[in-house]
Amino acid sequence: MGQGLRLSVNNLACERGGRRIFEGVSFTLLPGEALVITGRNGAGKSTLLELLAGRLHPAGGKVLWEGAGERSLPECLHYVGHRDALKSALTAQENLDFAQDFLGNPALSAREALEAVGLVHAARLPVGYLSAGQRHRVALARLLVAYRPLWLLDEPTSALDVASQETLRELLEDHRAKGGMIAATTHAPLFLSEPKEIRIERSAAPSAAAGEWQ
Repeated sequence: MGQGLRLSVNNLACERGGRRIFEGVSFTLLPGEALVITGRNGAGKSTLLELLAGRLHPAGGKVLWEGAGERSLPECLHYVGHRDALKSALTAQENLDFAQDFLGNPALSAREALEAVGLVHAARLPVGYLSAGQRHRVALARLLVAYRPLWLLDEPTSALDVASQETLRELLEDHRAKGGMIAATTHAPLFLSEPKEIRIERSAAPSAAAGEWQ
């Protein structure tokens, strides 16, 4: 599904509060590839994903999204971060139905997505009643209700038990097999097949010129 797409990151740098967080980050992602991003706490791993998602602008370098026609990079990605962005008063199924309607390009139904993450029994429970691990699985199920080729995942194994981590690994590999692309920060092994890897190191460099985002 993602054939012809290419994500190129060239010499990317980021600043916050006038302080350089990192610089010199470069990589390329093609359909079927996964990138694992590691580094110490505060090095800028989550910030890198926010740059890729278009939530921040770089202080230097470029993010290039090619092969998607008129669709911008934010229109072609899913982002799952530390905040699950779920509405606690809605049921798990209602949250996923809302996401599918909002995002468009439907894939699995809400119920099918919950079944894929082992939560079909909780479909009609308000999300506010679920455990942290269950809420995170609902957030991951959003990846399945609307197709987008690039998945940006910030510590995707957080709050997941061993069985759920294996389910996640299978979902990630299935997405790659269909031509999808993944960039994930992690402190724990994801056990993906032959991922690319980069390590983010916090920079002490002075400020640079503003970068570009395309």
